[in-house]
Amino acid sequence: MSDQLLTQALCWRVERRDGVMLALTDHDRDLVVDGVAYRAAPGMVPSAIVRSEGLDADTMEVSGALGTGAFRRDDLLAGRWDGARVVICAVDWSDPARAAIPLGEGRIGEVELDEHGFTAELRGGQAQLERPANETTSPACRATLGDARCRVAMAPRRRVARVVACAGVAVTLDAGEPVADAYGEGVLRWFGGANAGLTSAIERSAGAVLTLRATPVLAVAPGALVEVTEGCDRRLATCAARFANVVNFRGEPHLPGIDLLTRYPGG
Repeated sequence: MSDQLLTQALCWRVERRDGVMLALTDHDRDLVVDGVAYRAAPGMVPSAIVRSEGLDADTMEVSGALGTGAFRRDDLLAGRWDGARVVICAVDWSDPARAAIPLGEGRIGEVELDEHGFTAELRGGQAQLERPANETTSPACRATLGDARCRVAMAPRRRVARVVACAGVAVTLDAGEPVADAYGEGVLRWFGGANAGLTSAIERSAGAVLTLRATPVLAVAPGALVEVTEGCDRRLATCAARFANVVNFRGEPHLPGIDLLTRYPGG
């Protein structure tokens, strides 16, 4: 047993939402486990894994140095690693062919940066239980345009364009919009340039000019390729007039509010 403990290495595989995968180990040389090559990352320092027997979320923190080979500061600031899936296991580095011991999996939560490096919080699957179990009523639609509950076909509502100019939150494209404020509350996905792979929320649109909710993380060069997706203001009138989709509206615009309790005859 002592030999196994002395030859134990920790491996973790990080899968970003854009499909990029990074496999690391705290061993001093690369390991191949189950066909996956784990790169040696001696600068990565994992904390103890706190696992619970109840419904509390399992937690862990990983600290490391910033570098071009693994986690870059620009990528962390841009949010490329936010919500990434993390799978952790322990292996015997003297015999990587032996079955790995699974230690758990979760997703990256909060990421803190300082002058020395970064610290990322890993949260287990039980964290999903912290979300509200039921939806609250609202006059606005709670569905997202084009999702399984909304059912609006999105293929004809996405367009590829190129950036003509970008000044702060204002992005000018080489194409206009099909209707007034068509891209308001929509999404802009960056395909080219330094922001490739990231998305930006659109606040409103007017012709060929989009107003984003936040300035792009990295500089935008003219000619960058983007995809813009139409949005919805989640109002019943818009759902009926623009999308003809009232049957799938997920809101209660005519539900009386709490002020009904304070009303009195003649008030």
